[in-house]
Amino acid sequence: MRKRPQVASSSSSSEATKAADEETERKNNNVYVRSAKRSGFVWMIVFLAAMYSAWGVYYYQYQQLPPPLSAEQAGKRGFSEIEAMKHVKALTELGPHPVGSDVLDQAVQYVLTASEKIKETSHWEVDVEVDFFHAKSGANRLVSGVFKGRTLIYSDLSHIVVRILPKYVAEAGENAILVSSHIDTVFSAEGAGDCSSCVAVMLELARGISQWAHGFKNAVIFLFNTGEEEGLNGAHSFVTQHPWSTTVRLAIDLEAMGIGGKAGIFQAGPDPWALENFALVAKYPSGQITAQDLFSSGAITSTTDFQIYKEVAGLSGLDFAYTDNSAVYHTKNDKLDLIQPGSLQHLGENMLAFLLQTAASSHLPKGNAVEEEGKTDYETVIFFDILGSHMILYRQRFANMLHNSVILQSLLIWTASLLMGGYPAAVSLALSCLSAILTLVFSVSFSAAVAFILPQISPSPVPYVASPWLVVGLFAAPALLGALTGQHLGYIVLKRYLANLYSKRKQLSPVIQAEVIKLEAERWLFKAGFVQWLILLLLGNYYKIGSSYVALVWLVPPAFAYGLLEATLTPVRLPRPLKLATLLIGLAVPILISAGSFIRLIGIIIAIVVRFDSTIAWCIYAEVFIAIIASQNPGSTPEWLGSVILAVFIAVVISLTLVYLLSYVHLSGAKRPIVLATCVLFGFSLVLVLSGTVPPFSEDTARAVNVVHVVDATGRFGAKSEPSSYAVLFSTTPGKLTKEIEQIKEGFVCGRENIVDFVTFSMEYGCLTYDDTDGGWSQSDIPTIQVHSDAKVDEGITQVSIDLKGSVRWSLAINADEIEDFTFKEAGESEELVPVGGKTSLDGWRIIQYSGGKNAPSKYDMTLFWMKNSTRSARNVDEQKDEQHLLLKLRTDFNRLTPKAEKVMSKLPPWCTLFGKSTSPQTLSFLNSLPVNY
Repeated sequence: MRKRPQVASSSSSSEATKAADEETERKNNNVYVRSAKRSGFVWMIVFLAAMYSAWGVYYYQYQQLPPPLSAEQAGKRGFSEIEAMKHVKALTELGPHPVGSDVLDQAVQYVLTASEKIKETSHWEVDVEVDFFHAKSGANRLVSGVFKGRTLIYSDLSHIVVRILPKYVAEAGENAILVSSHIDTVFSAEGAGDCSSCVAVMLELARGISQWAHGFKNAVIFLFNTGEEEGLNGAHSFVTQHPWSTTVRLAIDLEAMGIGGKAGIFQAGPDPWALENFALVAKYPSGQITAQDLFSSGAITSTTDFQIYKEVAGLSGLDFAYTDNSAVYHTKNDKLDLIQPGSLQHLGENMLAFLLQTAASSHLPKGNAVEEEGKTDYETVIFFDILGSHMILYRQRFANMLHNSVILQSLLIWTASLLMGGYPAAVSLALSCLSAILTLVFSVSFSAAVAFILPQISPSPVPYVASPWLVVGLFAAPALLGALTGQHLGYIVLKRYLANLYSKRKQLSPVIQAEVIKLEAERWLFKAGFVQWLILLLLGNYYKIGSSYVALVWLVPPAFAYGLLEATLTPVRLPRPLKLATLLIGLAVPILISAGSFIRLIGIIIAIVVRFDSTIAWCIYAEVFIAIIASQNPGSTPEWLGSVILAVFIAVVISLTLVYLLSYVHLSGAKRPIVLATCVLFGFSLVLVLSGTVPPFSEDTARAVNVVHVVDATGRFGAKSEPSSYAVLFSTTPGKLTKEIEQIKEGFVCGRENIVDFVTFSMEYGCLTYDDTDGGWSQSDIPTIQVHSDAKVDEGITQVSIDLKGSVRWSLAINADEIEDFTFKEAGESEELVPVGGKTSLDGWRIIQYSGGKNAPSKYDMTLFWMKNSTRSARNVDEQKDEQHLLLKLRTDFNRLTPKAEKVMSKLPPWCTLFGKSTSPQTLSFLNSLPVNY
């Protein structure tokens, strides 16, 4: 009787325990249900905050400029932008001043007068020497860069050289710092940015330095050269001919590949001394090794005088450039109005501080830096600025140790983690990496597909040039949608695997199990970002790419934040949702260091599209798209290619940088709003483009075109028939010229059948007209190529004379399949400008480019040395003429407008502008040639 209450009590206790367990499980379920759901609103706020932070970094790093100072504010020893701008105004008012023009003589005279004034007002203990240097004829052959494979000949160039040094330090003249830029412009631009702004900065620097130099231990030489735009000829003539060049120990080049903004370092070295001193004293340091990597890889095919100082003179130094508004580069829009206030002040104050530091130093670099470059590989400096106020730099030796340490630790952590987790952890890692791959593939595919279709439906294949913000909707929105799609697919696959794995754990209730799977998948997706950036760091470290620091900062801070706030060594502990603090702490440093540079690069690619045909081509190497040396033929690249390159770059940046942020989206309700928002943004941008509401070009950001009156005498060797005369219109900006021709008219017919060989390039698409093209030129302007002596046919030697008929800018191509070598000299001279040996070819042709002053000679003699297996004796003469099997091709340029060219120019739409560079024909060109069987 007494036991029954005990049984009842035991039963009651069991039921109470069971109820308590159920209550505990219910609470745990509620906890997991609540914890596994993240507010979509919060995710959107974090996303928008990250985007705003990225834009803020870009603004403070590249757009915030110092206030311009007047002469009174700067003082006698300071730098005044207001005074420097007076020089820019005076030079640009002269108009375009290319080599060989009367206007260039006026520009040189202006710089000479300004230099003499600096000499008159200098400190009484300072010597200011002004030298008007007239260079004799010379030849320049470079082994790398855009002029690789060409022989560059020059004559009758004039430069202004100013040397500033203390009067009472005798040895100062034996060690000098060179500051250089060029006075000349291309024929199509007045050159406010490229490079009157640089000349103005140098004149104002020289004025300030002339008040400081009494305390210097070294001289400072300011070189105002001419001929840069035609092949770096001014710098070459200085380092090979001027007596002061032997005293130079350090070279600083100032350039512009746009107009205004911050002038940053984009090339440095090989000796790191200059860069380290600049970082030490610069008030507004700006520079990225990413730009140097792009130059050295060939992705950017432009070049500057710094190549001469490094390659020919063997000097170390720094190369600065303005890169804002790159779309106006070498066009009529390179004008004074577009220079942002503070641009010259920024460069001037940085340079003044640097020159004061280095000119007073007794430790300038010695010896030939290029010859020692291979020995100092570990001394290469990695450099980048933070918000334009601090510069971080460290040498390659330290970078190797740092990168190897991070790589080793990462591999050890991953190895230990996988050993502890076993087979399931390895599979989970593989599936999370698959998610990262799908993110990249879908992001690139979505964005590139839009870029590919855009030229088919849009009035212009590059409708975003005048309004760069359009790329956010046109390419970034599809890229984000693709990234989300790819990661979502990977998330589904990973979640299914984890569900199968957790189904074997009977101790978890179905509700908790489902939530644990989601949380576990989220963590693996977050950790996939570590693997992604670790692989990029491994590749960058192996190939010693300076920009590998970007992979480092996107790997270490997020991994540190994860280890600090999320990691646990207890394998039985169930996962919790990733903390927002982990994301915020992990992304703060990467955004601060790299976001501005990513946005900057996107802006530069957009601007480069304006001259895409002459700037970039693409190929596949190791199954990865990389930029390589330029395609020189307008119309030869597909119209969609420029947009695809831009879209792919945007997609890659979005995929790589949002890998951590996107892992948070799967537990929130933000997916649907994201998809909707990106579709709306894309649709809105597309409507703006298709409706013409936002035009592709504007008067300030115009389409680059060339107008050339061509007189073609090729194939008429000794014949009495008249040469062919026609006007040509073509563009280096992708897209047909239909709209432009409708406005110009003048009888132009456009198409890909109108191929014109301009010697340095071939026009694959353009517009031609033969109407009213007889005026403005004469038979006496047509250059002649004459076989002067062929007496040594059996020996394979031919003498040729060329009469350029007054042209001081011309290009000559020699058939490399027929001619093994050649010599070249001025007619009547014994000294050879181009001796035997050391020549390379481009696409089967050995190219000579020439530019000179008004008094340059126009008659030359060549000696051709035939290949032993030449085809000239093995082929039928008539057959060769029919096939135009040419031995020599010649183009002579004249910077003058014929009536036809002037008429076409007057009718050019306001959104078009002439584009010039060293290989571009001027507005009047004559073509001639010599066949193999002449």
